[in-house]
Amino acid sequence: MKVMVGVGCDRDVAFATLNESVLLGLQRVGLTEGAVAGLATIDKKNDEVAVLELAEVKGWPLFFFDAAQLSQVPVPNPSETVRRYMGTPAVSEAAALLAAGVGLEGLILEKFKYRGADRKHATVSIALMKEN
Repeated sequence: MKVMVGVGCDRDVAFATLNESVLLGLQRVGLTEGAVAGLATIDKKNDEVAVLELAEVKGWPLFFFDAAQLSQVPVPNPSETVRRYMGTPAVSEAAALLAAGVGLEGLILEKFKYRGADRKHATVSIALMKEN
């Protein structure tokens, strides 16, 4: 079983916060890092150090989607706050679904919110990839 992990985060989130949020998200669905096929987020995070570092440290391909792509994806937990700042009602859920190439039925972890020791927030969603 392979999954795509969608992430969203506050600007300048600590690596530890983002890493912990992903590990906790995987634990919630009974998976380990070995199940992760890639990491996905909004293109506005293409310079977010923690996101780039997480993908590099874990050896996960990183997928970026723009707000227009993400806003087309139906999600269970849209956020007006996210829409206001990012131009799309969802980042982590929509990015996970797009990267996995599946619809809502593939979402195995809805938006999981985590606040780290740095007091910054990260969100994690996990989508099951289609078996070939």
